[in-house]
Amino acid sequence: MSEISDYQQQLLHAIQTEKASVTLMEVCGTHTMAIAKSGIRELLPPNIKLLSGPGCPVCVTSQGDIDAVIELVRQKDIILVTFGDMMRVPGTYSSLQEERSQGADIRIAYSPLDALRVARENADKEIVFLGIGFETTAPAIAVTLEQARSEGLGNFSVFSLHKVVPPALELIFSDPDINVDGLICPGHVSVVIGVEPYEILAQKHRKPCVITGFETLDILEGIYMLLKQIKQGDAQAEIQYRRVVKREGNLVARQSIEKVFKPVAARWRGLGVIPDSGLALREEFEHMDARLKFNIPEMEEIPIKGCACGEVLTGKISPPECLLFGRACTPLKPVGPCMVSHEGSCAAYYRYTPAKGRG
Repeated sequence: MSEISDYQQQLLHAIQTEKASVTLMEVCGTHTMAIAKSGIRELLPPNIKLLSGPGCPVCVTSQGDIDAVIELVRQKDIILVTFGDMMRVPGTYSSLQEERSQGADIRIAYSPLDALRVARENADKEIVFLGIGFETTAPAIAVTLEQARSEGLGNFSVFSLHKVVPPALELIFSDPDINVDGLICPGHVSVVIGVEPYEILAQKHRKPCVITGFETLDILEGIYMLLKQIKQGDAQAEIQYRRVVKREGNLVARQSIEKVFKPVAARWRGLGVIPDSGLALREEFEHMDARLKFNIPEMEEIPIKGCACGEVLTGKISPPECLLFGRACTPLKPVGPCMVSHEGSCAAYYRYTPAKGRG
């Protein structure tokens, strides 16, 4: 934070003079990166602790699901289209990048609509889009599936690894081993889902939630709002990011998700199986469900030896506490997904706090 305004100074002073011991968790990968880049964590007093939660969709993708996608790309006449973040995520024995180096046809896209173009241009191949992300990316993929159905593209399907955030937050608040006093809630996801899911969480667990933007001032304001609630004994869901987030969310995007997807249980790295936290295609779209179309079974969950991504994602340890961090695991040679993704906690720590935990 090279330059800070008078208002930021006032917020910092109010935060730094807080005497109570408080633990807050941000549950968005963009927040994790912004907090690390701005140095906010280092400006807080020792009694106020910030934890990084399961806010990176690449990072929370289970090992078994990565292995299932690798099993898919080994089948004949498959073209997999995916976002670039997924390429280097290690499976148990391989990665999509390694599979491509061995001849698998894997293409990087910036939009799921790119996969439709590939399907139109390769009628003799099966095109699979790897659907990953939270409520933020699901609407675009829902629209893509509707477009594929309207065009009659029989060679297009989606391998859905989508997850939704509120069930994971419920688990975090319910886990006695994860002691969190309040949540810095994700701005992007909240644009879609609105405030209601956080209101339910706050009322049930008597812990505050604040939907926060991504600028330094946003995050400081969000922290201050949480501390104020905790000090007053309140437990409400508030919006700091009012310039973007509406109370009701984005109704069109929510309806699009509900039309195409249905909630199912999903495996989260570090959190296990969480009911109703995944998105699978509804019956009328099942002919475009790649898991079913290509008979891909559930794969066994085999943890990566020595990798502590699960503990990092649940805030039980910080990245430098992992024995591999900065030694065997670096952005150039990542062992786990938290170092692979540009929104991963380990990548953020490695990039912006280089003195910590290096071997």
